Amino acid sequence: MLFTELKLIKPILDALQKEGYERPTPIQEQSVPSILEGKDLLGTAQTGTGKTAAFAIPILQNLHQKNIRNNQIKALILTPTRELAIQIEESFKAYGANLPLRTLAIFGGVKQGAQENALKRGVDILVATPGRLLDFISQGIISLKNLEIFVLDEADRMLDMGFVHDVKRVVKLLPQKRQTLFFSATFPKEIQELANSMLTNPVKVSVTPVSSTADTIQQSVYFVEKENKLDLLTHILKNHIDESVLVFARTKHGADKIARKLQKEKISAEAIHGNKSQNQRQNALTNFKSGKTRILVATDIAARGIDIDELKHVINFELSDVSETYVHRIGRTGRAGNEGSSISFVDGLDLINLKNTEKLIGKKIPVVKDHPFHTDDLVVQKRDSNNKPFTPKPKPQTKETISFKKPKNKGFFRKK
Repeated sequence: MLFTELKLIKPILDALQKEGYERPTPIQEQSVPSILEGKDLLGTAQTGTGKTAAFAIPILQNLHQKNIRNNQIKALILTPTRELAIQIEESFKAYGANLPLRTLAIFGGVKQGAQENALKRGVDILVATPGRLLDFISQGIISLKNLEIFVLDEADRMLDMGFVHDVKRVVKLLPQKRQTLFFSATFPKEIQELANSMLTNPVKVSVTPVSSTADTIQQSVYFVEKENKLDLLTHILKNHIDESVLVFARTKHGADKIARKLQKEKISAEAIHGNKSQNQRQNALTNFKSGKTRILVATDIAARGIDIDELKHVINFELSDVSETYVHRIGRTGRAGNEGSSISFVDGLDLINLKNTEKLIGKKIPVVKDHPFHTDDLVVQKRDSNNKPFTPKPKPQTKETISFKKPKNKGFFRKK
């Protein structure tokens, strides 16, 4: 099936074509028609299956065709983390590039001023984390009275992160008459009860995530301290690989930093991510495909439209927190029966992700030690909610207590 067969309007089809989308994934193929019809939907799907496009595309089309311009929030997507909120916002902006609909992501951990000002200018589609949303509602900054569509994304992660009670508070503030889309990778009892309380005769869609890698891809892991990753990348590109390479970065800032480092080393490189304009992204992709640019550094959201049959090398500068993403990343190489290679840089922050990835694909990824930055001394580190290294707070020091012994009776009060 092609996207052209899903009864999508031309502005959206044109945007999808620019993003390099031709065929819908299984969850998109199953979900889009039902959502376009205004039905509630219960989806079992993990990140990496094309879930965001499955709800973003029909939401954009439905809101555009209703042609309501009242500067009020008409669709709300609730998601557990700021990283997911940003990715979803970027997706809506990409698929709706040719539509007059405004999308905004709000999340905690940053000052509220810029987000508040954007809300005052008017927003059609709001992507939010629970805490910041409830905070803005309590301040009277956000009203959901005109809401028509509600999406709860990553419901089981909401449960894991302790957000379920916040979700229930949000649901109580929503209009009774609405379309609800509910997505979760797993369905423990509490999530099932939440879904039952929110949905009305939902269409049920279930998609099994991709969990295998092509045999044509030679996979390897390089253990390296975080501060040496840029030097290791430069070393590999100067001494071991002289062809085009797609490098995956975790963040937009990280992608820019990698590209600048390579440019300083006289290696042609460009970065693409959500902060780049569509023209910038398209030009970078065209330069990469033509060979004018040797290295393309991309975030996961920006790399979705990159399909190059002759691409031989993928480097994961960091491993994703979502194991399925690894399969999709390295699947950019070894296509159409061709051989490919993937290299993953692993530091202390990546060790847990490496373990989860190997569990998913059912194999150990060989470790390459023959490089100048190898280390056997990596220690597992965790990330905080802002995706930064987690440093536990030191335990408060207790004040030392000084005990004074009662002096022994020296006979001062001895009876004569």
